[in-house]
Parts: sequence; structure tokens; C-alpha cells
Amino acid sequence: MKIGELAKRSGLSAHTIRYYERIGLLPDTDRDQSGHRDYDASMLVWIEFLGRLKTTGMPIRQMLRYAALRQQGKGTEPQRQQLLEQHRDAVRRHVLELQSCLDVLDTKIAGYAGGDEKEDQRRNERSE
Repeated sequence: MKIGELAKRSGLSAHTIRYYERIGLLPDTDRDQSGHRDYDASMLVWIEFLGRLKTTGMPIRQMLRYAALRQQGKGTEPQRQQLLEQHRDAVRRHVLELQSCLDVLDTKIAGYAGGDEKEDQRRNERSE
């Protein structure tokens, strides 16, 4: 598939795809007779995975490290596994932190909702 189709199907811009290639996040791709990039469907899976790493906050340097290990192929599985396990641990810590923040927000919101009920009760008592 051409870069335009890959951009459309992946949700990335063609500019971002070229940038990812330039820095090494995407492997070099084959070119057709006209010199245009010609991607296979496996690139969509890789881009989706990169998107998940990005969404979970993996720094670009770690993504580049993972991509380089992936490019090297067999024999790098233990390093890739370790890198992903470390990132998973960081994501879990972050999820716990976010859950704690969410709990505080829920408590605060419930307090406001409860405050409205108390004010309504006071108004009703005064009007009786």
C-alpha cells in the first residue's frame, strides 16, 4: 500500500510516517518502480503497537530501543521482554496514581451533590 493509504488506515499523517521512518521507529520499506514507498499490511500492526506504547507514556528513546531490538530479530527477545515488563510496571504505577486521583474527584463531586441536598433540606425546613 502507498503512504497515503497507510496514513488513512493508521490514522497517522504521511508526514508522521516519514518522520517515524527517518528516526528509526518504522523499518525501511520497499519501493516500487517509481520509487514510491510500498508498505505491507504488517506495518499497520506495528504502527498500532507503537500507538499503544505512546498512549501508555513510553518515552520515544525506549520506543526506539525496542524498535532497534525488533529489527535485530531473533536473540533479542529477552531484552524486548525486559523493556516491556519495565514499561508495564510503570504503567501499572501510573494507573494506581490515576485511580487515586479519580477517587479524590469522586469524593469531591459527591460532596457537592450532598451539599445541594443539605441546602434543599434547609430551604424546606424554613418554608414549613
